[in-house]
Amino acid sequence: MTPAPDILGTDYEALVLPMGHDAEGEVVATLVRRRVPGARRAVLHIHGFTDYFFQTHVADHFVRQGVSFYALDLRKYGRSLLSHQTRGLVGSVTEHFPEIDEAVRIIRADHDEVVISAHSTGGLIAALWADRVRGRGLVDALVLNSPFLDLNVPAPVRGAADAIGGILARLPATTVLPLGAATAYGTSLHRDHSGEWDYDLEWKPLGGFPVHAVWLAAIRRAHRRLRTGLRVDVPVLVLCSDRSLRVRDFVPDAHSADVVLDPEHIARWSTRIGPHVTCLRVPGGMHDLLLSPAPVRERALAEIDRWLAYACPPERAGRGVQEIPEVREVQKIREVREVREVREVRENGHQGNANSPK
Repeated sequence: MTPAPDILGTDYEALVLPMGHDAEGEVVATLVRRRVPGARRAVLHIHGFTDYFFQTHVADHFVRQGVSFYALDLRKYGRSLLSHQTRGLVGSVTEHFPEIDEAVRIIRADHDEVVISAHSTGGLIAALWADRVRGRGLVDALVLNSPFLDLNVPAPVRGAADAIGGILARLPATTVLPLGAATAYGTSLHRDHSGEWDYDLEWKPLGGFPVHAVWLAAIRRAHRRLRTGLRVDVPVLVLCSDRSLRVRDFVPDAHSADVVLDPEHIARWSTRIGPHVTCLRVPGGMHDLLLSPAPVRERALAEIDRWLAYACPPERAGRGVQEIPEVREVQKIREVREVREVREVRENGHQGNANSPK
């Protein structure tokens, strides 16, 4: 596997990871890296839906600390999107697990510690992946930036989506849901509109990718799996904004709120990821906290640094969170509570309850 120069410049290399074939044909993922000679720790960035890696300021932040930085463009996104493929289309989020497996294997060959930093849909995927590989010492911490833990729609609409989930999953893979394009978020980011960032609008269009029925069904299955309780055995930091804003077109307040997800949902469901989860609300944060205005993103990065210094110091590298004595009792209490809650869900015949965020 030979690295090639990356589109971001001479500091970066790109490795194309062959991922076999799916129903559309050949599949690849792309691992972008900026290595620090002799670094023990590496951060692996995983993007969200309608996204790819372009956030060089985040790489700069970690490299200045002597940490190697890697970013994975998942199959059918960004650098990994091939001409015959449908953007972002998978039938299960688990289809992304092989590229994360391979990326971590490559990183582990040169580093002792791996911290996964994942955004939005990438945060949901990373949490489920970490649950699958628990006990294997592959990752030392998760940092989840506004993870996609629920749909940001009224509760009746979420219920309707779940009621027809089986139908959605059986529709032809090319079926697109008639949701229309919401441009508020993209417009708030791109420098040619009302934002400060320069990125490829073919890979990250202002109105997002079309939402395919089978993809939405896959996301809702992933949500249900998370709500039954994961057992991620490393420390997890979940960051989200302090407020949401439901708009389809740009307004100035889009620069200080999450216009994609509801942070109340994120805060609520984050506790289901594992026994050692810290949830931090960042005032004035946008959906991608690290693309927020400078004071906000700098605060978010400072909070990540502070949390990593506590939760993932060198002496804890490779240890599952259940091995940390102060966490054991919390884990026992959480297990009792979750058994009770899962039993209540089954008896009621649905996920969630009357207190679910609207």
